[in-house]
Amino acid sequence: MMFFVSASTTEPELAAALASLEEQVNLQARQRLGEAPPAGWMDLAIVFVSTQFTQPVRLIVDKLRADLGPRVLLGCTAEGVIGQNQEIEDAPAITLLGASLPGVDVAPFLLLPSDANLPALTWSAHPPAGQPDWHRLLLDPEEFRRLVDAPENPELFILLGDPFSTPMDDVLMAFNACYPGVPVVGGMASGALRPYGNALWVDDQITFEGAAGVVLAGSLEVDVVVSQGCRPIWHPLKVVTAHRNLILNLEGRTPLAWLQDMLPELSEEERLLLQNGLFIGRSIKPGQENLGRGDFLLRGVVGLDQNTGALAIGDSIMDGEIVQFHLRDALTAKEDLEMMLVPQAFRQPPSGALLFTCNGRGKRLYDHPNGDISVVQANLDSAHLAGFFCAGEIGPIGGVNFLHGHTVSLAIFRPKSI
Repeated sequence: MMFFVSASTTEPELAAALASLEEQVNLQARQRLGEAPPAGWMDLAIVFVSTQFTQPVRLIVDKLRADLGPRVLLGCTAEGVIGQNQEIEDAPAITLLGASLPGVDVAPFLLLPSDANLPALTWSAHPPAGQPDWHRLLLDPEEFRRLVDAPENPELFILLGDPFSTPMDDVLMAFNACYPGVPVVGGMASGALRPYGNALWVDDQITFEGAAGVVLAGSLEVDVVVSQGCRPIWHPLKVVTAHRNLILNLEGRTPLAWLQDMLPELSEEERLLLQNGLFIGRSIKPGQENLGRGDFLLRGVVGLDQNTGALAIGDSIMDGEIVQFHLRDALTAKEDLEMMLVPQAFRQPPSGALLFTCNGRGKRLYDHPNGDISVVQANLDSAHLAGFFCAGEIGPIGGVNFLHGHTVSLAIFRPKSI
């Protein structure tokens, strides 16, 4: 029988925090099973730890493995974590999602190409010697598949990465090439201000760089929801000339010329929202007309050259793409997440869920706490859930996996229908 448990704690003292997690998990398992849970019942445990507990993370990993006995343990440190019904920011906290997954293969993996001796990964005060040779790994599909070692017909990859050391855009390109159509969800560890400050772990291995994950295959169904929280303005335009991350010409005119025409036609509210930043949506559906929300991959506008009229965005772009300007605010973010979750009302209640949200959301975006989790749980019947505030969110758009910003990426789990 597939079932999930979730637990979170804001106990500032580590021993009390771990005891609270264990008590919550065992109580929920007993309630679900009607008896004390048997040893080894937990196939997967995913744990997110606030940065206040970074130093004792070895103790946390060892204690959870010893006391709960999960077959696979995955997690990372974060500047804020998310429990079943609350977002915990600026406070010591640990959150956990545990699952019994009969008929499901759960296979852990590490992506840490380096000149260092990789099998000896342990918690250390010093970074490993050598530099990651990502180029070799990501251009060698056979080596990439060997390291990931996914079971046949994978349903989902859950991926956590360190933002200082992992070229996640390239890593996701490798996933898209080697496992086309298989969703990857997750996020980049957050909270550290410098390299080797974030911790990631899978089973008993802890590292400060690279990426860690698990692949799930077998008797489960996964829905993935990616809400970018933007709304389009103006109308779609075709890129005539682009170079790397620069848009030089849109339908025969410079981007600046189009912006100068657009501004007077915006409402006062929309002009105020420009203070939150301007975004470019890249169409993921070439040739389709009547584009709207969900049809674009959103990227931030990072610069505008007043002399040439060129626009710089936070991604590479190619000639011939269709783009549209977008705005973002708290109301739009809430509405977009609600809209993306509407189909869940027509399905059976989920068994569990994982929530990855941007560290620029939370109280930074909303004028109240629990902005995203309240919307999610209103649509998921208070499913067992855990998550964290990411320095970049991972999820698919149009069947292709991307690294996002200011986004919610949500994985929803159910038993496979017979």
